[in-house]
Amino acid sequence: MAHVVARVTTDWDPEEAFAYLADFSHTAEWDPGVIAATREDTGEVGLGSAFALLVRVPGRRLPLRYEITDYAPGRVTFTARSAALESVDTVTVSPLGGTTEVVYDARLFLRGRLRIADPLLTLAFRRVADRAIRGLQHRLAQAP
Repeated sequence: MAHVVARVTTDWDPEEAFAYLADFSHTAEWDPGVIAATREDTGEVGLGSAFALLVRVPGRRLPLRYEITDYAPGRVTFTARSAALESVDTVTVSPLGGTTEVVYDARLFLRGRLRIADPLLTLAFRRVADRAIRGLQHRLAQAP
């Protein structure tokens, strides 16, 4: 399993930051590893909301369908499963003094026989995650 936790501080209001991040269709705006992201349903974002992402992986593009599997004020978890992997991203947003703290916790599991490649996945995932976190920091430094 590859695992990355990052903390980002922003001047955004906690409710604004949470609403923005809970709508996973925004990931293409800040994560350079995401080619496209769209919402598959309508209405308020919440438990069961689904998002179609097209992500870059070495040598190809991989479609992933993320679904909100946990949703509470200030916390949302997105889960994607394919034959080869499972991705679980949890975003927690909370006030911190006069600012807002975003904690992004990403876990990537290889499935089946691919689990043998976990050590290589961890190295590659850390590089991808570092670029995504820099993109998130940049986006949250801009106006909402």
